[in-house]
Amino acid sequence: MQIEDGAVAPGRRERKKRETRDALMAAALRLAVEKGPDNVTVEEISEAADVSVRTFFNYFSHKEHAILGRDPDDLALALRRVREAPDGESPLTTMRLIVAHVIDELEHHETPISQRIGLIMQSPTLLTQFVVLGAEDERELAAALAERMGEPTGSPRPALIVGATTMAVKVAMEQRKAGSDRPLGALVDEAFSLIADGLDPAYHQPDTHPSPR
Repeated sequence: MQIEDGAVAPGRRERKKRETRDALMAAALRLAVEKGPDNVTVEEISEAADVSVRTFFNYFSHKEHAILGRDPDDLALALRRVREAPDGESPLTTMRLIVAHVIDELEHHETPISQRIGLIMQSPTLLTQFVVLGAEDERELAAALAERMGEPTGSPRPALIVGATTMAVKVAMEQRKAGSDRPLGALVDEAFSLIADGLDPAYHQPDTHPSPR
């Protein structure tokens, strides 16, 4: 269907964008499996999908997002989720909800979870991008969390909560890679509960600067 001035109707345009995005994701995943995620370049992905590098960056900010099939708007959605969290919702709960849909997509994606976990565990960069927590993203999320918590930007607690989110997912994925048959979401929930409960309630600040003898 055509509309005024020869433009393509929205439905067809959106289908074309979806096809291009799917082609880029498929090429990125295939090359990552063949060569290892850290050895794949944007140029190779673009060539395999028969598009230009410029087109690639119209769809993905990083090659890791293409490998994971990530939505480029995920960070914006995560920041909005932090800022619009209901009163009374704990910061750690907010972070668990942010990663929930990503974990759900991984578990129900057509690619076997073991294959994707294997890729993610090969690459620390892929892991951090998986949970929407690249270095820049971490800073933005920590700043948004600090604002919501009423703490100054740069406060340690929001940054630690964001960092703990990355570690909780990493530990859960290592458990799956090691052979656990429990759902990834359940393993992540367990890790978050351990963080929330306090990993070492008996901890006391040690004297790390003893007096010289």
